[in-house]
Amino acid sequence: MIKGLHHNAYRCRDSEETRRFYEDFLELRFAHALRIHESMTGRRTDVLHTFYEMGDGSYLAFFEAPDRPFDFKDQHDYDLHIALEVDAGTLQRMLDKGRGEGREVRGISDHRFIRSIYFRDPNGYVIELTAKMPNHDRAMDPAANDAAAILDSWQKDKAREKA
Repeated sequence: MIKGLHHNAYRCRDSEETRRFYEDFLELRFAHALRIHESMTGRRTDVLHTFYEMGDGSYLAFFEAPDRPFDFKDQHDYDLHIALEVDAGTLQRMLDKGRGEGREVRGISDHRFIRSIYFRDPNGYVIELTAKMPNHDRAMDPAANDAAAILDSWQKDKAREKA
């Protein structure tokens, strides 16, 4: 049985630049750093793996691997974004903080069950901070939201468009 998320890992360009964003700006605790000199297959490497703790005990993690090519690019919201839950007061405070620091920030977006703001981290990843609205749990309940029927309809529409 899967108990929950321990960590989700991404590549980073520079571990210190990434730390400044996730610890200094987003206020996540910089929890661990692991320098890796040999891969599991025995290949010599020099990689830094860093971990940032979230309030639920899970982590965002990053690999700086200068010896491994990786194409960093600005991600479109639909391609990749990392959504982190905050309360409504923190959402507003982080919006103000981001604007005050001159960061690119978008929002507040009202998705009818969550309200969100968006930043871009130093690696190009879109970071969404999201606060639940009072109707969140009902909106996320598949018995109440018709998720399966909506997916089924989507699949049928795609098949018709291909035909």
